[in-house]
Amino acid sequence: MTAAEAERRLAEHGRNEVAEVRSAPLYSRVVAQLGDPLIMVLLGAALLTIVIGDHADAVVIGLVIVFNTTVGVAQEIRADHAVAALSAMSAPSARVLRDGSAREIAAAVVVPGDVLLLGEGDIVAADAELIEAFALLIDESMLTGESVPVDKDSDALLGAGTVVVRGRGVATVTATGAESALGRIAALLDGAREPTPLQRRLASLGRILAVVTLGLCLVVFVLGLARGLPAGTMAVTAISLAVAAVPESLPAVVTLALALGARRMAARHALVRRLPAVETLGSVAVLATDKTGTLTEGRMVVQHVWTPRLAAEFFGVGYEPYGDIQVDGRKPTPAELAPVRDLLTAASLCNDAALRPPQDTAALEDRWTAVGDPMEAALLAAAAKAGCADQAEIRRLYPRTWEAPFDSLRKRMTTVHRMPSGALLVCLKGAPEVVLDVSVLADRKDVLMGARQQAAILASRGFRVLAVASTERRKEPSSAATAETGLRLLGLVAISDPPKPAAAATLAACRAAGITPVLITGDHPATARAVAARVGLVDRDSGDESVLSGPDLASGRTVDLTTARVFARTNPQQKLDIVDAWRTRGAVTAMTGDGVNDGPALRRADIGVAMGKRGTEVARQAADLVLTDDDLSTVVAAVEEGRRVYDNIRRFLVYGLAGGTAEILVMLVGPLVGLPLPLRAGQILWINLLTHGLTGVAMGAEPASPDAMHRPPRPPGQHILGAGAWQRLLVLATVVTAVCLAAGVVARAWDLPWQSVLFLSLLGAQLGVVMGLRTRLLTRQNPFLPLAVLASALLALAALYAPPLRSVLETEPLGWSGAALATAAFMSGYLAARFTRHAFRERKAAEAKS
Repeated sequence: MTAAEAERRLAEHGRNEVAEVRSAPLYSRVVAQLGDPLIMVLLGAALLTIVIGDHADAVVIGLVIVFNTTVGVAQEIRADHAVAALSAMSAPSARVLRDGSAREIAAAVVVPGDVLLLGEGDIVAADAELIEAFALLIDESMLTGESVPVDKDSDALLGAGTVVVRGRGVATVTATGAESALGRIAALLDGAREPTPLQRRLASLGRILAVVTLGLCLVVFVLGLARGLPAGTMAVTAISLAVAAVPESLPAVVTLALALGARRMAARHALVRRLPAVETLGSVAVLATDKTGTLTEGRMVVQHVWTPRLAAEFFGVGYEPYGDIQVDGRKPTPAELAPVRDLLTAASLCNDAALRPPQDTAALEDRWTAVGDPMEAALLAAAAKAGCADQAEIRRLYPRTWEAPFDSLRKRMTTVHRMPSGALLVCLKGAPEVVLDVSVLADRKDVLMGARQQAAILASRGFRVLAVASTERRKEPSSAATAETGLRLLGLVAISDPPKPAAAATLAACRAAGITPVLITGDHPATARAVAARVGLVDRDSGDESVLSGPDLASGRTVDLTTARVFARTNPQQKLDIVDAWRTRGAVTAMTGDGVNDGPALRRADIGVAMGKRGTEVARQAADLVLTDDDLSTVVAAVEEGRRVYDNIRRFLVYGLAGGTAEILVMLVGPLVGLPLPLRAGQILWINLLTHGLTGVAMGAEPASPDAMHRPPRPPGQHILGAGAWQRLLVLATVVTAVCLAAGVVARAWDLPWQSVLFLSLLGAQLGVVMGLRTRLLTRQNPFLPLAVLASALLALAALYAPPLRSVLETEPLGWSGAALATAAFMSGYLAARFTRHAFRERKAAEAKS
């Protein structure tokens, strides 16, 4: 292609880029935060306090709004900066033929019709069709989810973003930008995110609070007028009650709890991209996980070697060239291991891969890595474990003189090497179905039959099986046909991507928490079922019917996708269908993934969890949570953190709304028991400031309940005050109201300053409630709460004994009798909170058993 033609096509088709996800402007982020219903209620409360002249409380409410908005916006911006842009997935450069010569150009200016020159390590810049291929091996995991690289021949199609693992090729570009496979998948990411369960629940609560509060305050205003009180006084009192009834520190509590949760998750290797996602994790009922690199190591490992004389089991992690070997459950002798070494020596010679040692031995995360085909690298690691000679030494002693490269038609690779004696050694490895044949091997029929049976057994267990053979020759072969005949079978090698050591325990923890794990992968059904069985996702005795494949889903034979626990050979759209099926059923769904093909499902799920190390940028961009350690157990820790956050928010709501309800009831019932105007507007606002301010916010840092991960996730339709929370709220409000009114009546009978006694009792009772609601009463994990309660108590006393506050709040000092009544109210609130906590917990336990 000429440069002029390339310019014309670039103008016609556009740049070879996926449309970048534009960052939301600052003002829109702020507006979105202020559009929250509870924040809007607070804005109205701030205006009311300004109207009644209570500028101090207006400032406090304003600071809460500013704090909530600032933290929310800052977290979003920080997360956006931490995750690379979507367009970074495109190859930064590409080698093409232009004007009759090879040149390197920016991948963004590759156009349809360009001829790509591909070599090992290259990222395919655009969709293309192969013209030439020489031992070409392509890693398509980011598009298909297939963990094993795929051989490509001439006329095969390549997808944008795939990686050349081995070999070289020449391809013609067929589609670029949005028309490429990468672009089509990215298009599925379009669409605004839906609100999280917490956002929906708080929005509903905000609307209810606004209506109920305004209604009750109107009742107080009308009743005051009916008793002959001045309209101005009752208007100020009603507005003060409106401010008191709304837990204006709720947004601050929510934001602080979410921010602390995000910080804890970051310390545990999880980056939160959106604060509400922290709480949503606590609601997760289904965890849809991919396989490669999440449940498995993401590295090919030789686990079994079978020879006609014995079978050996290999142990070790990744591509590290060391590990144990056992034969019949014991360590073999060197003589017993001889046939295994012969097999692995031949496999090391018939091999184009290499092992790269750690570059930084001090770094725990720096490991041995594969250079070239991962399966061939696994063979080299196994050879080192078996005590074979060093790879470089073997290749020096046995130089290669001829080869027939592996291709998808022959399904085998053959090499010829010069031995120190001068004879030639022919080494062959390939698929058992083509190697275990009398046209290739000269072994007895019973040996071949036994090898075929063993290969079938290993394949049924999800292993990729290779057969290895060799023989000595005197003459150099003239062709593959002459080289690949009359060989002697050395044995079989079973290779897999083994599960991570903690995978089974992690899934068991999920089930203990009531979370249903589901495996979705692009791998072969047999491989998926084997891994699922090894991690306890399905029974080991379950057959292939326990796995649904992509073709099964495409045929429409499966009606209810929520009945299966393992899906194999799925495409991006089918992953969306699986997530949608669970969400339609009402289950809050989390989806883990690392490839481009996972992006749409990550976006569609309630919580998208991307792998940070091996994950693609598309996956990170679509996710709500990015795991920097690629460890699924981090998701379980995040679920616990989410449940802690939600428990703290509910605990604050019970506390805050019980106190606000008690204040309204005191104002309504007080006149009926002989207390004309129980509290003044300033006193109501001071109580509200001390109880809903520092103390309320400190509740957001409470530690997780000991049983947080041993109870099922809450139903998605459950109200935020459901599961007994509103009953506890009413009980506490009734107790606080009764105790405080009793204190006021007794104080009036004893000729004490009853309004000040009622003021201090109402504040003290609420502080008692907040201490009684603690899950871990004497824990040291959140010292801020007892300190906040102490500070609030001191400020309450200051309202009675500090002259400036006394004059503003119209209070009087109390003697020992009045202080004793307030102390009794504190203890009553504490005991009532402890009683309701145990009573409702026992009731829920009984309901769970029934």
